[in-house]
Amino acid sequence: MRILPLLALLLLGLGHGPLAAAETYELLFPSTALKGLEAAPGGQSTLVYDRVISGADEGQADGSFSIGLKIKPDDNVALTLYQGTRSRGLGNYPASVGNPLIMYFLESVLADVAFQSGGSPFYMRNRIKESLLRDAQIVPVSLRYHDREIAAQQVTIRPFANDKAREWMGRFSQLALAVTVSDDIPGWYYSLVATVPAATGGAEAGYTNAITLKAAGEARP
Repeated sequence: MRILPLLALLLLGLGHGPLAAAETYELLFPSTALKGLEAAPGGQSTLVYDRVISGADEGQADGSFSIGLKIKPDDNVALTLYQGTRSRGLGNYPASVGNPLIMYFLESVLADVAFQSGGSPFYMRNRIKESLLRDAQIVPVSLRYHDREIAAQQVTIRPFANDKAREWMGRFSQLALAVTVSDDIPGWYYSLVATVPAATGGAEAGYTNAITLKAAGEARP
């Protein structure tokens, strides 16, 4: 079993944030995110997500990928990253924690932003953790999944909006993390999107890291 660093920090910090942030935390990290997806005897429930990254620096992952999430009969969850014919395991997690996709998303965004900005990943991880335990922008949205309209909520946080280090972070201080969730979506998360705007007046492309639910019940992407 592998617990991602940001998840470990959050577990240690539970219960210490302001009560006003409870809704934000419950929307982003419900322990019941995988309800109804328990593996059948001798089988596995599977979710498949599309992942697209653009604006990455040289040497970083860029392009289109798929992520497979499988719930095993032992109540563990396995994440696997696919690109073409290649695949790489991303770890195994207890299903009781909820859907680990959000932790993989946050850690991958953190790694990309720290690399591109030259900032400390430890400092940024702590700021992201703090922002997850504060109020967020929460708005109702409607999305279309399997040819039907679904009511959902979009939770947006901006970890560095009021950070004392905004000046040296440049455009990365405008990082936005938007997560769209719904009880009617298998696995709870419909999309997880990180964006950083392009440099003002520059030729750089803005950074985007987007994960979107593609299908449920497939053996693999």
